[in-house]
Amino acid sequence: QVQLVESGGGLVQAGGSLRLSCVASGSTVSITAMGWYRQTPGKQRELVATIGSSRNTNYADSVKGRFTISRDNALKTVYLQMNSLKPEDTAVYYCNMVIRRTNMGMWNDYWGQGTQVTVSS
Repeated sequence: QVQLVESGGGLVQAGGSLRLSCVASGSTVSITAMGWYRQTPGKQRELVATIGSSRNTNYADSVKGRFTISRDNALKTVYLQMNSLKPEDTAVYYCNMVIRRTNMGMWNDYWGQGTQVTVSS
């Protein structure tokens, strides 16, 4: 069994910062891509940032220059540092990892439970 546990969400004033963390537990022989997504009511889940095994990164245009994704392979953790937060960043944030549980196993997507980020004006 694999679980992703998120933390770090909360309420912050516009211009403030938050740092999200997501830790994988259970059998995780290999982890490739990690990412953060967000969703608001009535909207589809959208990609915020991804980071590959070589630490190559991609960001949504709306967060470039403000958010930074990073990873710690030893801790099986992905982080999202969010600076200069705007009310438009308000959403439930979900982490994602592509994981296989055995050396010859299949790669599968795993999702965190979601953490609420609310940015007030």
